[in-house]
Amino acid sequence: MKKVDLTTSISVYESIEELPNEVQVLMQKAIDTKKNAYAPYSKFKVGASLLLENGLIITGNNQENAAYPSGMCAERVAVWKAASDYPNVKILKLAISASSNSQILKEPVAPCGACRQTLSEYELKQKFNVEVYFMGEEGKIIKTNSIIDLLPIAFDKSFL
Repeated sequence: MKKVDLTTSISVYESIEELPNEVQVLMQKAIDTKKNAYAPYSKFKVGASLLLENGLIITGNNQENAAYPSGMCAERVAVWKAASDYPNVKILKLAISASSNSQILKEPVAPCGACRQTLSEYELKQKFNVEVYFMGEEGKIIKTNSIIDLLPIAFDKSFL
């Protein structure tokens, strides 16, 4: 047997004001689009925004329905929207903000497993790392240099 240690490096920002200007704008878009999330069942709203290499920002928010939990997460709404409208344009950065009606989320909320898998597919496809920034409703923001940092042993097309 051989033991292998995996490590991930993250950066922690204490507030939005500490982020680079370009990322502040991206995070504010995630916060703003979160307000339009349709989450009558979970009462958990998420907004995501992507910065594309052509300078465009694509947003998405979570969408639920009465057949809960068959809705869709904000990150996947945004990435599929970007892939549909701009299929050959690289994603450079992703910003995510989450809030709950039951509490103020002061800790960063990372993407769920399904979103990590979907996002990793696009990062691997474009052969370019996507910086990921995520926060709760207020407080600290975590940054990873790549989606693969969030899903280090990813399932991809090479297994098919």
